[in-house]
Amino acid sequence: MTHPASGPADPFDPPDVTWDRVSPRLVPARLVVVGFWLGLPLLVCLVLALAVTGWLWIPAAVCALLLLWIGLLVPRQVRAIGYAERDDDLLIRKGILFRELVVVPYGRMQFVDVTAGPLDRRLNIATVQLHTASASTDAEIPGLTPDEAERLRDRLTARGEARLAGL
Repeated sequence: MTHPASGPADPFDPPDVTWDRVSPRLVPARLVVVGFWLGLPLLVCLVLALAVTGWLWIPAAVCALLLLWIGLLVPRQVRAIGYAERDDDLLIRKGILFRELVVVPYGRMQFVDVTAGPLDRRLNIATVQLHTASASTDAEIPGLTPDEAERLRDRLTARGEARLAGL
């Protein structure tokens, strides 16, 4: 149903929510991983195309186009990631074409992880992952600064304990 003055309601952007963004340092973290997985085959195809046969320019061109496409897409994907803390739950949204909004009630949280791999530590970012009783819950917030990840972990844990105590 549309609202005459404001247009259609967007289920992925509730009107009473202020979204927090992740760090832009998530962009190079994702690009390094993609560059490794697509750049290595590109390099191999280029070397073999020069040394062995010319038909290997085709897969090299495909890898190069994929690298270019992903290089343009990843910054937009990172800008689309957001999270918001409300009184009773945490909202996490992501996606451009296939949008996703995950709502995690504080009372359903079992524990909260903060992780950072070697590349994440080098770029000074971390990931907060929420674990609930449901195995299908994909509730993680990548690309937070370590201070924000620690603050969010502590705050979510405290809110989760308060909600469980109230049951």
